Amino acid sequence: MKILVRLPNWLGDVVMSTAFVNGVRQVYPDAQLDVIIKKELSSITSLIPGIHLVHPFAKQEHNGLSGVYRFGKKLRAEKYDLFFCLPDSLSSAVMAWATGAKKRIGFGKEGRFFLLTNSYKKPANLHRVDEYVSLLEQFTGKKITERVVRLEVKEQMQKTDLVVLNFNSEAVSRRMPLDSGKHLINTLTHTFKNIKFALVGSPKEKEYIDELLAGEGNADRFENYAGKTSLDSLCVLMASAKAVLTTDSGPAHLANSLGVPTIVLFGAGNEHNTAPYNKQHLNIIRAGKLECEPCVRNTCKLYGIPKCMQLIDEMEITNALDTYLKYA
Repeated sequence: MKILVRLPNWLGDVVMSTAFVNGVRQVYPDAQLDVIIKKELSSITSLIPGIHLVHPFAKQEHNGLSGVYRFGKKLRAEKYDLFFCLPDSLSSAVMAWATGAKKRIGFGKEGRFFLLTNSYKKPANLHRVDEYVSLLEQFTGKKITERVVRLEVKEQMQKTDLVVLNFNSEAVSRRMPLDSGKHLINTLTHTFKNIKFALVGSPKEKEYIDELLAGEGNADRFENYAGKTSLDSLCVLMASAKAVLTTDSGPAHLANSLGVPTIVLFGAGNEHNTAPYNKQHLNIIRAGKLECEPCVRNTCKLYGIPKCMQLIDEMEITNALDTYLKYA
């Protein structure tokens, strides 16, 4: 049997979908399992156990529904038996249809049910990991009891004295405001005298990281990795760290999936739906002082800046980090 999975479009969602991939391996242990993934995220597939072939997809190269169709059509020669469509978009269902897979399975969102052979209702009020797994359960009729969100770094890692900091997020409402970030960095350096900090971010976030560190008097305590890591090298860096302190973002899921002690600062996001899944060595911190939390918007309509992030108690953060560092 040949199975093709269209993975989600966002980094955190891709990490959460590893439980689905693992579930497919449980139900179909002898099948060939291939994936479609956004080109810019494709390097992470080397850390997901059980994947055979990777088909990178770039919107820039396959624009619009016609481009999506052409991309899917190129895969017809593979003669897939099953196509699992994890994104809810119409375009991903068009891609599934174009592959000619015998069975095309997905949630019946955006009026795309006619493109799928097996369309199911997405269950409400579940964590996203459980949403993905429910699709497999509804199709196969089998209960997936082992839900593992895991990335595997193949290098043997030596633990360092680094704490990785990520104050970024694709959504402005989940990003640490600049002034709050600078103040928190100052607090961390004065609280943890023997720890070095590695700040991470994508190339487009480098300017924000540079501003965070501007004027910081303890330059020897910081390593600026913004724009300098690929996804797999970021995972290697995190796997070697004592802990990761991060906003609600893709890197939070990376750290948690690697088994690194992870502290996640939540604002606009809903931790019941999108928090890192593994409960061990995980600490979720939220201010919880505003009626609008969590708004799940990408921008703050009420205050202009994410006040829910601004109000998070620094002492709660330092206490959580101190707990992990004592036992690291």
